[in-house]
Amino acid sequence: MRLTCMFSFILLFGAAGLVVFIHLQDPEEIVHQQTPGIKYNMGFQQPKKDCVPSNNQERRLRKNTADGVATVKQSASLHLSENVPTKLQSTDRRQSSVMFAMKDQQKGEEINSIRLHKRRRRFLIKKSPILISMNSSILDLPTLKSEDRNNSKWKSLYQIQRERKRIMRETCSKYKSNNRRIITPYHVSRIFVEDKYRVLYCEVPKAGCSNWKRVLMVLNGLASSTKDIQHNTVHYGNYLKRLDGFDHKGIYHRLNTYTKMLFIREPFEKLVSAFRDKFEHPNNYYHPVFGKAIISRYRVNATKEALRTGSGVKFKEFIQYLLDVHRPVGMDIHWDHVNRLCSPCLIDYDFVGKFESMEEDANFFLHLIGAPQNLTFPKFKDRHSNEERTTTKITQQYFAQLSPSQRQRSYDFYYMDYLMFNYSKPFEDLY
Repeated sequence: MRLTCMFSFILLFGAAGLVVFIHLQDPEEIVHQQTPGIKYNMGFQQPKKDCVPSNNQERRLRKNTADGVATVKQSASLHLSENVPTKLQSTDRRQSSVMFAMKDQQKGEEINSIRLHKRRRRFLIKKSPILISMNSSILDLPTLKSEDRNNSKWKSLYQIQRERKRIMRETCSKYKSNNRRIITPYHVSRIFVEDKYRVLYCEVPKAGCSNWKRVLMVLNGLASSTKDIQHNTVHYGNYLKRLDGFDHKGIYHRLNTYTKMLFIREPFEKLVSAFRDKFEHPNNYYHPVFGKAIISRYRVNATKEALRTGSGVKFKEFIQYLLDVHRPVGMDIHWDHVNRLCSPCLIDYDFVGKFESMEEDANFFLHLIGAPQNLTFPKFKDRHSNEERTTTKITQQYFAQLSPSQRQRSYDFYYMDYLMFNYSKPFEDLY
């Protein structure tokens, strides 16, 4: 008898837990992943709390008898659907799924779970970022003008762009297949806007970003020449607009109609360039913020002076910090992944340039958008101009200070950037 009572109690306890679990479940947003070469036709998505389903969306919704929420069907037209919650199912329907639960207990659990569900949904609506559903650019890669189609140079550069986009899309499709096709204002926080020529530029530090900002300022009529613009004006003048500064309609419109471009650089070379700039020269931000934390954590018997100033960080210590999952100080845009800075698997960039072929790629881009013919990409180096640029040879000298294991882990850290932008392995012993 005691065993029977205990068994019955376990069943009732399990049933109650199941009811609570069912009510606490939130519907996942089911969205289509973009397939290379396929464009999405969809509308602007409002914040969840303001969602009003259209007629098309209503036809795509069906009741889910298990958890009482809306499930979005796949659409043949590849529309992205909003997740719209439906009313909770009736008590009778839930009773059929847990027949062994007592009526009065189930009723009490139902009331409690509804309260929890509503409370949790209010919290999610309040805390969740506003979502903007996105599709590919309407423009795609700007087409060559009729007079350029017989120009072998332009045709070659055009084919290079198509190949870069193909590799980037295939990599995203292979490794980011579960990514939701949703873009928040955070994803566009590093994108600068030039409205006159309808250009969006994602800033990648140490890949010509200062000079690209100069070009955008000239295109926008803020300066007559790139040579007239000082470094501090470029980075601290706030003359250029960022995409996340617009409302949701403005963000959506520009992402779908402007030419989107980014320029990238070989990851190890970009990393060494950032280290040399921030830690081998006086810097009143990176030394006290990053340098002190790095020296304190990774240098044995550090001097009081080094701990006080944060100056003199060694490259090996810097790599220890970079690879540490419990970093004493957070990441920085100068050595973060391009994949995180610009979200190329979410934002379908129309033009992908490389630092290694900067002059050729940049001037080709300016030609495509119809920029003034006298505007060319500047070649000058405005910071530490007397110092040699970071080259492949210099990069190898820095990485020679590391153990094979550290080099491998560094390569693994930037693996997606190497793969997505088709850079070869920088060392033969990497796998």
